[in-house]
Amino acid sequence: MAASSSLQSIDTLILGAGAAGLFCAGVAGQLGHRVMVLDHAKKPAEKVRISGGGRCNFTNIHTRPDRFLSQNPHFAKSALARYTPFAFMDLLTTHGLTWHEKTLGQLFCDEKSQAIIRVLLKEVEAGQGKVELGVTVLEVVKTAEGFRVETSIGTIRAKHLLVATGGLSIPKMGATGFAYDLARQFDLSIIPPRAGLVPFTFEGQPKEEFAQLAGVSCPIGVHAGAAHFNEAMLFTHRGLSGPAMLQISSYWQEGEAIEVDLFAGEEGAALFKNLRDQYAKKSFGAVFEKYFPSRLAALLGEKGIIPAAAKLGEMSNRQLEDIAHQLSHWQLTPSGTEGWRTAEVTVGGIDTDELSSKTMEAKKVPGLYFIGEAVDVTGWLGGYNFQWAWASGWAAAHALRFQ
Repeated sequence: MAASSSLQSIDTLILGAGAAGLFCAGVAGQLGHRVMVLDHAKKPAEKVRISGGGRCNFTNIHTRPDRFLSQNPHFAKSALARYTPFAFMDLLTTHGLTWHEKTLGQLFCDEKSQAIIRVLLKEVEAGQGKVELGVTVLEVVKTAEGFRVETSIGTIRAKHLLVATGGLSIPKMGATGFAYDLARQFDLSIIPPRAGLVPFTFEGQPKEEFAQLAGVSCPIGVHAGAAHFNEAMLFTHRGLSGPAMLQISSYWQEGEAIEVDLFAGEEGAALFKNLRDQYAKKSFGAVFEKYFPSRLAALLGEKGIIPAAAKLGEMSNRQLEDIAHQLSHWQLTPSGTEGWRTAEVTVGGIDTDELSSKTMEAKKVPGLYFIGEAVDVTGWLGGYNFQWAWASGWAAAHALRFQ
């Protein structure tokens, strides 16, 4: 889609043809701006395409600011309040798309995720915007009139420059640190990026034990610092994954232990005492397997955490309480995470102190905006990060009306 070399002048140049960039382009174009979107990738919105197993978990109806991680927890409030999940749902309705809720407010497209991409591209087209793919940005220069951007398809002059190039997650899909490099060029601070919504890895004995349980899943509660989630955990050949572990990974700090509650918030001691009343003649292990995966029960028995052979009826309240305490406070220290290769998002990014929360414009550089994953705003698993893409893109596009 690359055009021939030329000098072009437009109102708004958007770098990045992902969720935030395309959505912003559609809104800005329909507000009357001449818009162009550039991306070095050969296809638009690849992270949209792969999301939700190809069905695109495009938002979450429970979106609220406390479900986003940022150095400034208040930054996202303005944009999220002005463009809600229901606004995006209305947009999909106008394009004839339908959706369904899976769990915990997560909305998935009934068609494949390519349908969402088509909506974004149609919205850009409706605003008479242009999308140029396979384009390399060579240099960005601030001018009195705005910006001069040297690219592989020629020089582009723009009054406004919006950066929607994302973070470092999933480099095989073209993720780069371009947004951070550009921010540093203009002396904007960066919150050090790290992998978020990513599986944990372990070494030594824990890795060997978890590998034996690969494929086993169970509901748990998990804590790291002040953060807590109740969702499913999945054992893998390298460590721990599943929604609970992905969620807590965004809050985890290297070297820190995580605490697993195998009762997922329920009162374990009370459960065991009730089971003792019902199955006094059965072994603890046999009854335990009715409520927990058998392979997990076997591992806990081998480690001596549960007395698999003991008769339930012969166990004291104190014994049951001690076992329940261990199972609800299982301390594990990951060696790390699987990193950028499998991380769904980037935690950190452009320091929100550098941006206006209402417009996404850089305070030091008039006309320069950062939106989407490039910014230090990271949502929970389950459609929240797409909602931030829509909301931050909408905020920036509407701010252009007044310039």
